[in-house]
Amino acid sequence: MKITGKVWKYGDDVNTDVIFPGKYTYTVSDRAEMGKYALEDLDPEFTRNAQAGDIIVGGKNWGCGSSREQAVTCLKVRGIGAIIAKGFARIYYRNALNEGLPIVVSPEAVDALEKGQEVTIDFDRSEIVTPKGTFKFPPYPDFVKGLIEDGGLIPHVKKSLGL
Repeated sequence: MKITGKVWKYGDDVNTDVIFPGKYTYTVSDRAEMGKYALEDLDPEFTRNAQAGDIIVGGKNWGCGSSREQAVTCLKVRGIGAIIAKGFARIYYRNALNEGLPIVVSPEAVDALEKGQEVTIDFDRSEIVTPKGTFKFPPYPDFVKGLIEDGGLIPHVKKSLGL
């Protein structure tokens, strides 16, 4: 699997209340509508211009804060292809896999990438190809590949059960 997209770059400690603004937590429950508000308070340009397939690049501790799944869902339904970060909050990492949103830890790639550049993530080769070079990352275990390929935990379980 390969994902190619334009980079939207952010810093360290981007929390879930910034990814999906807390003011919508209890008022927006429609999954499709959640994408409209992704990163609204952090980057209004993202809200207006992010395209399906774009890739978010973050610093350390991306997705810290609460365990709200909306912070992953809003990016998934927005069509974000993947997130590359120096590190993820544990619960955000798991929520992303459960939602089928590909995520990669690669501090070196984060340091090399700049907003607006095109980047390709090749999951079969465990490589991130950037204008400044190619960076390796640890491959996903087979069960994680299955989650991503099937679109998340629930579709994966349904497929496994033949439903």
